[in-house]
Parts: sequence; structure tokens; C-alpha cells
Amino acid sequence: MIIIQPSGGLCNRMRVINSGWRLARERQEKLLVLWNCNPELNCPFDALFQPVTEFKITSIHSVADPRKLFRQKTARSYLTNEDLIAHRDPDGCLNRDYAVGLKSNLYIFTWEWFYPSEDYHLFVPTDRMQNRIREMTARFGQSCTGVHIRRTDNQPAIGKSSTDAFLDSMKKELAADPDTMFYLATDDMEEERRLRQAFPGRILSNQNRCLRRDSREGIEDALLDLYSLASTRKIIGSYFSSFTDIAADMHKIPLVIAGE
Repeated sequence: MIIIQPSGGLCNRMRVINSGWRLARERQEKLLVLWNCNPELNCPFDALFQPVTEFKITSIHSVADPRKLFRQKTARSYLTNEDLIAHRDPDGCLNRDYAVGLKSNLYIFTWEWFYPSEDYHLFVPTDRMQNRIREMTARFGQSCTGVHIRRTDNQPAIGKSSTDAFLDSMKKELAADPDTMFYLATDDMEEERRLRQAFPGRILSNQNRCLRRDSREGIEDALLDLYSLASTRKIIGSYFSSFTDIAADMHKIPLVIAGE
């Protein structure tokens, strides 16, 4: 068995689970995911996604949960971020020979993408979330570009992908297609105010969203943003952001990183 404890935010966890599922398939082992509801992401998996058959999900609410401690202490191999990074190939993936050679009953605690996986079919939003996504994306029309501006605690994104860089990229989109609308996902309401001022009548967003990661409502709104971005024709995104990367990767749509 492979036990995965994904950490970090929504997209970090999705890519960790994808990596673990691919590794489990290659090793022909079962996969157990320990989904920790904590201040980083305080929402159970089944509030976001439909039930899965490919692996088992166990919700925990503390790193001291007895089920988590038992799995961790009885594991024959234990990998952290540092272990995964130390055994990466140049393409960023965990070395296959190393991965296949690890002892069974393998425990992995990480927010890192570590094994190649090219689709996100494991993650099907609940019916309620799908209805919210459909209601939002029905407003997009034929010429909607996604914009993801990451701020708060992501210093690399703040430093590289400035507001001016986003404005420049959005102006280029409008010059190429005057009918362009923009779906904006951001954790900074001041950024939204500036973009609405710069592009009056062209900004779509979930305006009443909750930005608290420690609430179920906030994570559900993040899921709405993610799948709405993934439904646009192109994304202008933030540097060093898994949210940007996965939104584009889900449907293989073009991605431009603001500031690059």
C-alpha cells in the first residue's frame, strides 16, 4: 500500500494525489489518501468532489490523529519533500528506479508534484459545485480569457507577476480580440478593484467569494475559481503558482505567466 498525506492548498493536494495514484498504479499497489482538514484547507474531500473508486480517502482533523500516527509509524518507507527533491530526475519527477525500489507500505507526506500524471479525471466536482461552475461559465461567451492573480503569502508570485505585468498582458489580449472578456480569480480584492477600473465591463468574477482557507465556504469558492479558469480559452497566470498551473493543465489550454 501507498499512503499519501498531501499538504498545502487545494491544487497542491490535487497534484500530490495524482502523483500518488500514478505511482500506486505503476507499483500495482492500493492508495490511501489521508486528507487533513486544517487551517490550510479546512474542507473535507467529499464536500468538493464526488466519491472515487480508484483510491480510498480518510479525513483527519489533526496530525495527532491515531489513524495517521499508526500509518506513519508502521510504514516501511517514509518520504518527505526533502526526500522527493533529493531523488528527482532532471525533468522534476521522482527517479523511477528509486520509486519502484521503495519498500511496500510506503508513506509520503508532501505538497510536491513528484510523478508524471497528465489528467485530472479523478477529481469530479459534486453536483452542487458543478451547478455553480455551469452558472458562472455560462456567462463567458466565445472570447473569455482567465486571469489568476496570486498575492497574500506567495512572495515569488508577488515579485515576478506584478499588477502592471497583468495589465500589459490583458491589453494585448484586447488588442488581438476586442470582444475579449476576462474571468478573474484573485485572493486580493484591491487587485480586482484595479482591474475593474482598468477594464470596465470586461471583468467577470465570483464577487461574493470567501477568501478564508480555514473555512469550507472559502475552499468551495476556490474550487469554483479553479474550474472556471479551466473553462476559459487561455490563462494569464501567476509565477510559481500551482493554482495557475493546474487550471491550465486540466484542459491543456494556453498559459501565459505575467511578467515573463
